[in-house]
Amino acid sequence: MFKRFDSSTDISTSTQVKASVQRGIKASILESHPEMQDDLLDILLPKKPPLMQYKVGPHLMLYCRCEAEDEDNIGRKREESVEYEPVFFQSRDGPVLPTLRLVHSYPDLNFRRVTVDKGAIPFVIGGANIMCPGLTNPGGSMPEDDGEIPGLQKGDGVVVFAEGKEHALAIGTMKMSSAQIRSKNKGIGIEVVHFLGDGLYQTKEIS
Repeated sequence: MFKRFDSSTDISTSTQVKASVQRGIKASILESHPEMQDDLLDILLPKKPPLMQYKVGPHLMLYCRCEAEDEDNIGRKREESVEYEPVFFQSRDGPVLPTLRLVHSYPDLNFRRVTVDKGAIPFVIGGANIMCPGLTNPGGSMPEDDGEIPGLQKGDGVVVFAEGKEHALAIGTMKMSSAQIRSKNKGIGIEVVHFLGDGLYQTKEIS
């Protein structure tokens, strides 16, 4: 999704996010990541200054926060170039997903996560999708299933960590539930949409 992303050529429009839309984004994040604390998200995405929404291609939205500390600072910068930091993104009606830089900067935020085994690491950092054995082999892990209720549903967004590594490697969406991954143990388990070293990871700010 972002392998060759270039903010100077791939962004078509930009719009300041309305307060009601920003509340909806925060609600979606909390729904997707129920262990996240509401007060931490308020610090991460304060009401002012509002988010800026950038359209990437026909179906992708990139949400960025202003790096200015307050509205007065924004006012002083308006004649220059205000810088925005990418923090979340969303494809179509899919989950609102965090950028890896955000995950690395706020390790205490409890995003839903999975861990792949060591053998999957070179493939993940190359942008490959994650096969089921990478999650079920020794060293891999997913949230536990509760009877007929899977720990992760198909379509859920997850932060991907790796066995023996401290920092996240990728962001992805579940192509099947965690229960299906455990039972089938073949095929693509997670679609990788953002990974270390891709174009989005290399984009620290957008002017």
